Amino acid sequence: MTTTQRRLAVLAGSAVLLVAAVLASLAAGSRGIAPGQVLHALLHRDDGDESTIVWTLRVPRTVIGVAVGAGLALAGALMQALTRNPLADPRLMGVTSGASLGVVIAISVFGLTTLPAYIWFGIVGAALAGTFVYGLAARTRDGASPVTLALAGTALDASLTGVVIAVLTVNAQTFDQYRFWAVGSLAGRTPEIAMWVLPFVAVGVVLAFGAARGLDALALGEDMARGLGRNVGRVRLLAAVAAIVLTGAAVAAAGPIGFVGLALPHLARGLVGADHRWVLTISLLLGPTLLLSADVIGRVILPPAEVRAGVVTALIGAPLLLLLVRRGRTVTA
Repeated sequence: MTTTQRRLAVLAGSAVLLVAAVLASLAAGSRGIAPGQVLHALLHRDDGDESTIVWTLRVPRTVIGVAVGAGLALAGALMQALTRNPLADPRLMGVTSGASLGVVIAISVFGLTTLPAYIWFGIVGAALAGTFVYGLAARTRDGASPVTLALAGTALDASLTGVVIAVLTVNAQTFDQYRFWAVGSLAGRTPEIAMWVLPFVAVGVVLAFGAARGLDALALGEDMARGLGRNVGRVRLLAAVAAIVLTGAAVAAAGPIGFVGLALPHLARGLVGADHRWVLTISLLLGPTLLLSADVIGRVILPPAEVRAGVVTALIGAPLLLLLVRRGRTVTA
């Protein structure tokens, strides 16, 4: 089998897995609905119980799961390429902690207690943190190099995390509200939140694929990339903005869900090689598959209670990453 044939086979398999995960997300829950009834409810919306459950509760939850999973996986692939660090994930540039601080400020200072009310604070906090890290790194002698981005992001992440913990320590009411968001979940997400998140993720996806060819050249080294006619600064800026937008929207909507952005890019590279167009495409499909699968498992494992998706992704993602390392599948960008 040629490389192209293998990649097409992986693409088809990933698409099938995503479709299966979407159907499972629409069918599973405290009240299980047969796949045939799910399809009927989607195609023939009415006032019946199944149609109401599918359209009101599970479609928004599934749409957000697809958007968040895709956003985190793409952001992880971009950050690993930008920093040339196989352990990079959406936390690395301080974006996750920026979103967390934004949510904490919304709750503690402005008294906002619902997700639709404070999602914008999470997005703005993520954007400001990512912009600060990139701007700080760009002003150093080496510019926004992999090392300076990683160091600046790690430092800001530690600082903002300390601020968040300090606020939560002295404000019990804020902690009670924040902890439901911080664990990472798709539960209780409304159609309005889905509509707010999708445009950000769509913009991030376009920017990510716009930077793909440049990242391939950058992986060969800065001098080689310049020799190939690539504007290194522009490529880094485009990829950084895409990662910030994707992470900010995903974290603001569902909380800081772990391991999706860390493990999935490694799996994608192990399956299709280091070509970033293919890595981003497969990550775009496998990220939602993992997150939706985790959400479904969390719904059915301890009925009638739910285990949050962020907990399940950690339980699934950690062994997956260890398996990839053991099999030598952690291909560096």
